[in-house]
Amino acid sequence: MADGGTIATGAGKTEGWRRERAEPALAEVFATVGVRRGGSRWRRFLSFLGPGYLVAVGYMDPGNWATSLAGGSKFGYALLTVALLSNLMAILLQALCIRLGIASGRDLAQACRDGLPGWTAIPLWLIAEVAIAATDLAEVIGTAIGLKLLFGLPLEIGVVVTALDVFLVLALQKLGFRWIEAFIVALLGVIAASFTIQIVLADPDWGAVLAGFLPTTRIVTDGDMLYLALGILGATVMPHNLYLHSAIVQTRKIGASLEEKRDAIRLATIDSTVALCFALTINASILILAAATFYKTGRHDVSDLGEAHGLLMPLLGASIAPSLFAIALVACGLNSTVTATLAGQAVMEGFVHLKVEPWVRRLVTRLVAIVPAAAVTIWYGESGAAGLLIFSQVVLSLQLPFAIVPLVAFTADRRKLGALAAPLWMTLLSALVAAVIIVLNAKLIVDFINGTP
Repeated sequence: MADGGTIATGAGKTEGWRRERAEPALAEVFATVGVRRGGSRWRRFLSFLGPGYLVAVGYMDPGNWATSLAGGSKFGYALLTVALLSNLMAILLQALCIRLGIASGRDLAQACRDGLPGWTAIPLWLIAEVAIAATDLAEVIGTAIGLKLLFGLPLEIGVVVTALDVFLVLALQKLGFRWIEAFIVALLGVIAASFTIQIVLADPDWGAVLAGFLPTTRIVTDGDMLYLALGILGATVMPHNLYLHSAIVQTRKIGASLEEKRDAIRLATIDSTVALCFALTINASILILAAATFYKTGRHDVSDLGEAHGLLMPLLGASIAPSLFAIALVACGLNSTVTATLAGQAVMEGFVHLKVEPWVRRLVTRLVAIVPAAAVTIWYGESGAAGLLIFSQVVLSLQLPFAIVPLVAFTADRRKLGALAAPLWMTLLSALVAAVIIVLNAKLIVDFINGTP
């Protein structure tokens, strides 16, 4: 590196960063996964397989479950097209995260620190920390509901039990990053198997399912349908996923040449795209299940996770169906535990160079989520937990512009990324997607303030 924040990208040195890159975030796993230099392209792709699935977890959180259940029970298969559109948006933005991480050697938090005025680091860090706490809050509530459905554990006890996941995260981190990825993929397999069995039991109308992926003017002419469609689109991108993906893509030992970085961007993008298509499959499965059971039998107002669980057995005629639903929910919660921990570590180290022991970081973050969740569930029960879940999504909405706008700006800047900067078409499309998501999230905030259901 040279003075003035000059970096080498493999295509000559590029000006643009305010200062030099410091030690990478997640230093203990940085460049710890080997990348095959020779052999078939397929074998090289396997070296990059993994980070995309950690990111995909964020697209299956309890908030997405609730919107998919509501959409399927009220409008059948019609909102599948919205789920598809929101997934395409996610694929594009996560591709930008990959490009930023590989081309600049910085995750999004570091890029904000090195590419924006110095005074912005602390405010942006605090905003990101609030967003991660809100993410954790949603996972605490979702996991607690899953434990209650599966084992009959009282909701307030389940909230406290979720604190024990800190030991799970620590054990995985000691084994190595590939073990973390394997754990995530294994639980995703459990989720997929659970919904596959439930879909088979529900026996949906597959012709109607395929038709549901086609656009319909009813989405804009029907006010209720438009509201749910906006909810699905607006909750697409989680801020912590942008910080997380740009950091964990650097766990691979990528070469310094321009061609090696280009190849890494291509292969990592394939990994991310495939993983997000898997996330679409899960979210679509929830919506299809709701349409084939609740909508079909005239129950058009199901959006509560507990209510959905209770209705599955009588509607599907199989005692295993509710258990499968609860198992998938707990698996989602455990997965999100791992990714929220990594995102929190990357944000703290990236913005302010603050390093603490992983177990301390995890415990503090989880306690910030547990205290309000426990208090609300003790006083207000499950209805209060549902309200807290909605509130957590509003908090995430407030943070979103502070993550998306810098991401699009940095990846478009040839002074910062040189020959690896995003092409014009990708920048324009990403800017449009970012604007749409921010507007929809702003609408969510206004609706929350106005008390709109």
